[in-house]
Amino acid sequence: MAWHQLSVITDEKTAPQLADFFSDLGAVSVTYMDAEDEPVYEPAIGETKIWSNTQVVALYELDADIELIKDLVSQKFKTATLNAWLYEAVDDQEWERAWMEFYHPMKFADRLWVCPTDQEQYEPDTVCLTLDPGLAFGTGTHPTTALCLEWLASHDLQNKTVIDYGCGSGILAVAAVLLDAKVAHGVDIDPQAITATESNALKNKVQDKIQCYLPEQFTPFQADVVLANILAKPLIEMSENISALVATGGQLVLSGILFEQADAVIQAYEKFIDFNPLVQQEDWIRLDGVKR
Repeated sequence: MAWHQLSVITDEKTAPQLADFFSDLGAVSVTYMDAEDEPVYEPAIGETKIWSNTQVVALYELDADIELIKDLVSQKFKTATLNAWLYEAVDDQEWERAWMEFYHPMKFADRLWVCPTDQEQYEPDTVCLTLDPGLAFGTGTHPTTALCLEWLASHDLQNKTVIDYGCGSGILAVAAVLLDAKVAHGVDIDPQAITATESNALKNKVQDKIQCYLPEQFTPFQADVVLANILAKPLIEMSENISALVATGGQLVLSGILFEQADAVIQAYEKFIDFNPLVQQEDWIRLDGVKR
């Protein structure tokens, strides 16, 4: 099956209205994309940020009247705010598999491989985690996840209990168990993250050592290692609760933090944790330390 794809570049104020109108006109999907090269970082609570120049991409079935849709959009919105109309026919494909062209095996600390299905790597003294892009965030390609994987692969986790707070795809929990942790507990507010973590645990044959919870199902306890790859603001807001999950002498690993946010996060945790020097990858940093 093929599709019509309409793409319009407009300003950040018009983009949400345009997306809604595309949907009202029968679009099967509408996507926002960066029309330039303008990073959008962590928004304030309750705020949804998009780009100053946003590309709104709408997908329509082949029987849609594209010229009529363009006319209706132009009538409803001032043409001065719309530019760079693009149109193309898009062949249907296995989108999840298409993404695999850009997702290749990755190695962390010479000990941990993270690989898509059918590209697994097996070397002496390494372990291989099989993971494909799916429902929830976390494949190892983003610096925040990579920083945590590097930490896990660089430390002795044998017989350690691990909490992955904000587990997403479960990549960190699964990696910890493959690296000899005794058990890993994944917590996330998103039910899809729980589904993804359970699925990835099963795929890697570690389902017996991983337990998953929504926050209301989770009974806090102290673990040897606590990982929280979230964002700076929730990390700061939950600093006391997250710190309380770490056993005395245990280790805390925080990520999802931009370099300029590091001081604020350190201040929120420094009464509980003795931090090591921060580790940076691109604009992102990892904080790790020991519970007093």
